[in-house]
Amino acid sequence: MAFQNILLEQPEPGIYLLTISRPKALNALNSATLDEIAVATDVVAEDPGARVLLVTGAGEKAFVAGADITEMQNFTPGQGEAFSAHGSRAFAKLEALPLPVIALVNGYALGGGCELALACDWIIASERAVFGQPEVNLGVCAGFGGTQRLPRRIGPARALELLCTGRQINAEEAAAIGVANRVVPAAGLRQTGLDMARVIAGMGPAAVRYTKEAVRRGAELGLAAALALESQYFGRCCATQDQKEGMKAFVEKRPPRFTGR
Repeated sequence: MAFQNILLEQPEPGIYLLTISRPKALNALNSATLDEIAVATDVVAEDPGARVLLVTGAGEKAFVAGADITEMQNFTPGQGEAFSAHGSRAFAKLEALPLPVIALVNGYALGGGCELALACDWIIASERAVFGQPEVNLGVCAGFGGTQRLPRRIGPARALELLCTGRQINAEEAAAIGVANRVVPAAGLRQTGLDMARVIAGMGPAAVRYTKEAVRRGAELGLAAALALESQYFGRCCATQDQKEGMKAFVEKRPPRFTGR
């Protein structure tokens, strides 16, 4: 499928790579790019062989430097609300994919770029990565989920500090406070992502899918209800051929041969 602002590739079976590619604008997010992210998410969701989605930015300077200010500068209140809702819908669709979505942050992840990374299940950061929610410098609050996902990831106090000061943090601090999972050399970022994706793709697909769903849904429930939900998913896994194969392979001391059934 041809896109104007993103690339959607499948470097290996089961592994997709979505690249935001507007290098002249430091990969800034405009309405057209948000539409393409949503379409690409649908393409991945409709592929029964999809196992992992990696998300990154083109070039070496920026993951996504923010939303496109040239599009936003003359917004009316109604247009501003609609643009914010547009981005939130696109990112919610990405977040809801029934497979792991990993952000490979290769440079500046500011504003909408930080929010895009936060909509992914976890973040691997290049040593050159910089994170921030600088919207207050522009007279607006974060609009693509930053006020909601950042507190859920690092706690409300730390999130409010970053959201209200616009302070940018480097990769090491991002990892220390829980924004990013790990920091790797810039030259090895894509390979690290592919290596992790291969590991996940080699696991039982239903087990991975139910694990993500249990974590996501369980986070919104009380502990007792979340544990009951986990038990339901464990039972569903036991209805799959992959569960039988995985346990048989363990007993026979051989690698499992998962089929996704």
